[in-house]
Formats: sequence, C-alpha cells, structure tokens
Amino acid sequence: MLPRRTMLATPALLAALPARAQGTIKMTIATGVDPSFSPFYVGKEGGFFERNGLDVTVNTGPSGSAMVAFLIGDQINAAYGAEQAGVSAHIRDPKVVAVAEGTALLRWISVLGRGIDSMDGLKGKRVGVARGTGSETFWLSVVEKLRLNAADYTIVNVEAPEMVAALERGNIDAFAVWEPWPTRAMRAIPNTKILVNNEAIQIVRNFVYMNRGWAEANPEATTRFLRALIQATEFIETNREQAAQQVARFLRQDRGLVAELLTKVGFRMDLTADSVGNIQLAIDQLRGMNRLGREVTPAEVIWPGAMRGAAPDRVRL
Repeated sequence: MLPRRTMLATPALLAALPARAQGTIKMTIATGVDPSFSPFYVGKEGGFFERNGLDVTVNTGPSGSAMVAFLIGDQINAAYGAEQAGVSAHIRDPKVVAVAEGTALLRWISVLGRGIDSMDGLKGKRVGVARGTGSETFWLSVVEKLRLNAADYTIVNVEAPEMVAALERGNIDAFAVWEPWPTRAMRAIPNTKILVNNEAIQIVRNFVYMNRGWAEANPEATTRFLRALIQATEFIETNREQAAQQVARFLRQDRGLVAELLTKVGFRMDLTADSVGNIQLAIDQLRGMNRLGREVTPAEVIWPGAMRGAAPDRVRL
C-alpha cells in the first residue's frame, strides 16, 4: 500500500480499484498540501474514514487542482480542488463531477507584492499565477472587480509551492495564490505585503470531485465516504484546536500556522446556490480565455445524487 503521503507522479502509482478486505472498502483520494483541504486530512488522522469502514490512502501533489485531473479514467476515487480544475476535468471526461462544496475560502487568497505599495504600483510588473487553479480564478476576478487592464501585467505561470522562491529570486514581482504561501512570503522576504485579498473580490470555493461512473458502481463506498467527510467537517468546525493538531501532523507543518490559517476558511460539505454560482463563474472565465473546449452548464458539472444519498438535507439547490 502507498504511504500516507505520496506525491502523485504516474497513473500506475495512482491506480485505485475498489477492493474489500475484511469488510473494509479501499479508496485512494488526492489533493494538495493546503489546510483548506482539511476534511481529507482530518478524515484520515481523526479516524473518520476508518470508523465508516473505509481504508483510505490520501495522496498529495502540488495543488488540489492538479490532482483533480487524475479522476479521469478512474486513476483515483476522489479529489479536492478549485472550480476551474473541476470544470476542465469534466470537459475532458463528463464522468468527473463535483459532489460537494467542501470549503469557502473567506480570507484565503491574496495578491502579494515585493517592494510594491498598492495595486496601482503593480502595473507593468510580473505576476505569478498557477494556471488552471484557484490562483488563476482569483486573479481574473481581481482584474474584473477592480476594472484593471489585463494587458498591463505580465502573467508568469508558477506552481503555488514555487511562488515564494520565485519572488525571492526576482523572477516575479508579485503573485496571486492561496495560503499558506502569502503568509510564508511575508515571514521570509523583506518588504512584501498583501495588496488585496479575496474577501473584497470573490469567495472562492473548493469542491470534492468524484468519477461518477465509479461512484454509481460503488454506491456504498460513496455514501460512506461523504458521511465521513461530513463528520470530519463537523469536527473541524467544533474542535478547531484538535483539528489543527491533526492537520499539522498530516502536513508536517507548524501547528500555530495551521491554527491561524483555519480561521480564514469555512468548511461546508454541502451543495447550495452559491456552489452553482461559483461553477458558473469558472465556466465563464474559461470561456473568456478560450479554454472552455465545449459548452457546459453547472447542472452537468455538479452531481447532487451522491450527497442526496448520504445527507439529503445538505443539498439545497
């Protein structure tokens, strides 16, 4: 069996066919190294998967969005990532669907600059953006909300974990990304500051995605999995200190930093009109960048059937 934390690299490494061992259902799920994905970590560390009869391997990669693509072709059983990633994966494989809104990122994503005092000072600069992730979704929302001219900025594609180093080297002048990278940059690099955060721009959301074909073929596993995530979410919301300990242990990060970051998000594990609105925004943004591929609707991307089977009261569409 793969180690608890394994960087995803190849389809062979990810193969996760449903299996049972002494009544336990095996699953492989994947996401990024980011406290906003805490229900996956707490589900594992807190024993919620195990108590629901699941033997879950949680794999991590450079971002949650990067892991969503591995749902194509049933390479993994579930992923946790941002809106654009889910829409893009669904366009490539219509079986990839959002089954729950996992996290509302309340004060989580920022545009941070070095030696820059305001958004006006960012004009003509190089901005690091992780293409196809919540980083790009947020940057596009900043441009629209603040009525900026996109041509005034040079966008450099940088994976989230590389942004702090790129800023320190001078490869970029600013970046748009989620925590913990803005906080880490401000701690490590002199003369850095947050120019704008998402609270005034857009509440970005992370979703739990599954391959609908696998989920419908394995309804018991799907129901157990979502119920475990709901239980983990309720635990996080009511036991923040213990949850922070579990997340810090899983991610091997500083507990104080994790506890601080958990105050900036809200964990949902439901489906609402807000969920639909954010998926529609991602569709519109991808269309505007000529990366939509084909027309799709939120009703196609979001599959409420799985959550209705696990907790019908949490589906409010």
